[in-house]
Amino acid sequence: MQPLACAQAIPPILTGPQVIYTLIYVVPFYLSSTTRPSRTLSRDAPSVIRARITSVSLTCVVCSNITVVILTWQGQATYGEAFHTMGYWPVGLPETGKCLLLTAILFSGPLYETLIDHRAWRDWLSMQPMKELFSEWTMLRNIIAGPLTEEVLFRSASVPLMLVARTSVTRTIFLSPIIFGLAHVHHFYEFRLTHPQVPAAAGVVRSLVQFAYTSLFGAYATFLYLRSGSLLAIFAVHAFCNVMGLPRFWGRVEPALSGDDVFRSGATEIDRKIRAAAAAARTPSVAWSVVYYVLLVGGAVGWWRNLGALTESANALVPIDI
Repeated sequence: MQPLACAQAIPPILTGPQVIYTLIYVVPFYLSSTTRPSRTLSRDAPSVIRARITSVSLTCVVCSNITVVILTWQGQATYGEAFHTMGYWPVGLPETGKCLLLTAILFSGPLYETLIDHRAWRDWLSMQPMKELFSEWTMLRNIIAGPLTEEVLFRSASVPLMLVARTSVTRTIFLSPIIFGLAHVHHFYEFRLTHPQVPAAAGVVRSLVQFAYTSLFGAYATFLYLRSGSLLAIFAVHAFCNVMGLPRFWGRVEPALSGDDVFRSGATEIDRKIRAAAAAARTPSVAWSVVYYVLLVGGAVGWWRNLGALTESANALVPIDI
């Protein structure tokens, strides 16, 4: 199935649909006392998270339907073509696996630090993160609801309108995600409300850093979306990146203290204190840091070398030479 290629009279304003959709996404947060943060009500409060998930879910339904209507207006495209361009069909299971593998290669260093250095592989064997995912509202928002609704809105509902408006691929990839980044700037206001003791300059720096990496990720997600034609793929990558967070670019990597070493069964309280003090005073080997930074650089090189092969798909929305 080929992506849309027949629209001829799309209004110029639709080359920036994220602006309109972003307002519909964010503004409702501040219209209701249930979703509006205050000095006494954090955005992390379960009631706020539940209400916001409901709000953004309705926003995604409305905006997606608007996109479908525009794409199929006066027979410009069939519903099948529209749903393909919006990343719903084909689902793209192979594309999802390859995009996740590509992103995991990029995060080789952080994966090593998390799974090996901090011994998180034990938690994953017991499926502890999955248990927490559905028991903690902040995790559900950060790993499921946030990535899913943001990708539906900023990729699935917005990018197709830019394609049929014949926006260049370069502009679609590198300029449209700026709006995605700006959609997170409102967190500065929320941060100032809930952290009045933090200097405003620190809040500004925090927002600028957040704007930079969300815009950068938006460009990456848009590229993957255009290459894979799969909404599922970019949702999975978004969720994975939220789990990993920003990689460490400096500082020493230190292995986590093993609870088994300190609280070994049969040990007396004095033994435990002695072991804990000894473990805390122990200087970790520099090898931990060397391995991490080698993997960090090697992962970036591996990501670049596999960028074309692991994003190639017959379901691509536009041809992109790599």
